Amino acid sequence: MNSFYNYSLRELEQNTKPKYIAKQLYNWAYKKYTTNYQDMTNISPKEISNLKEKYTLDTLSIADVKISLDKTTKFLFELKDKYIIESVALLMAEKKKDKTGQKIIKSEQITFCISTQVGCKMACSFCKTGEGGWSRDLSVGEIVAQVVRMKEYLKLSENKNVNIVYMGMGEPLDNFENLTKAMDIIADSYGLDIAHRRQTVSTSGLTPNILKLGELDTGVQLAISLHAVCDSMRDELVPLNKAYNIQSIINAVKKFPVDTRKKILFEYLVIKDKNDNINDAKKLCDILQGINAKVNLIYFNPYPGSRYERPTDKSMEVFKLYINKKGIFCSIRKSKGLDIMAACGQLAGEKIDNPII
Repeated sequence: MNSFYNYSLRELEQNTKPKYIAKQLYNWAYKKYTTNYQDMTNISPKEISNLKEKYTLDTLSIADVKISLDKTTKFLFELKDKYIIESVALLMAEKKKDKTGQKIIKSEQITFCISTQVGCKMACSFCKTGEGGWSRDLSVGEIVAQVVRMKEYLKLSENKNVNIVYMGMGEPLDNFENLTKAMDIIADSYGLDIAHRRQTVSTSGLTPNILKLGELDTGVQLAISLHAVCDSMRDELVPLNKAYNIQSIINAVKKFPVDTRKKILFEYLVIKDKNDNINDAKKLCDILQGINAKVNLIYFNPYPGSRYERPTDKSMEVFKLYINKKGIFCSIRKSKGLDIMAACGQLAGEKIDNPII
């Protein structure tokens, strides 16, 4: 049976009679997070029976949840074929209340880090996901359902804005067709209503698909996992570089449509004694000339068996200050979820002992 979450509203309308039932179904599934057809009280029993024969609403299930000391929440989802994937909800800013403590003056800011594949083909030397290899792409529905189940578990209202980054397990642009359809479904105002501009695709540099994504011109944000400033180092860290080197990525980025208020994000994972010196910072500034760019420095996050070391705070700060002085906005990403293996490069799709649900 097909997953309901695989289908756009238009596709459902074409396959559902009467047509208006499609919007009712979208409302129940995406606004109220319903997984039981019997709860859909405004749809007749006959139509419910027809829908149950066509579409399943239990695309994936939560196998485990871990909550970090910094309030990061890691989800382990079990798919129908028993594969496990991981997704993360990051609390970027807590809600603010007035002096009385009664009125909320600013809502919390939450970002969902979503997976697009079971495992990954890219085999980046710093990333735990790639160690287990690649098993398969996620379907459209499996990508979309992660967002729905996370909103439901966290008890977020249908109107609560979240940001989405496709930075979980897998290389998003290696699952191009399913990714782009999922992004459209997630953006639909009758459903989750998370606009394309709130969605960011992070890629290790699959140049042809960067160009394809740009041609769609949906307003989605682009993040490049660069991590090195010379091809020899990037070949070691990101083997895909041997096919699509730094210059090919930069050429593709320069063709990517960017809103005048936005910038292309370049993610730079900093590894002690590998890519953390001032000469690397200088070369990075040279590479980014002519691009409306911002740089996000990321601490390497160790995991059992990793061959690299975390950089010092001082080296990170010196690196950042140099780039900022050259007129390029640069920030240091604070690692979140380290204590539950939910930080960048630590996701692996492994079951956690002693599940809490």
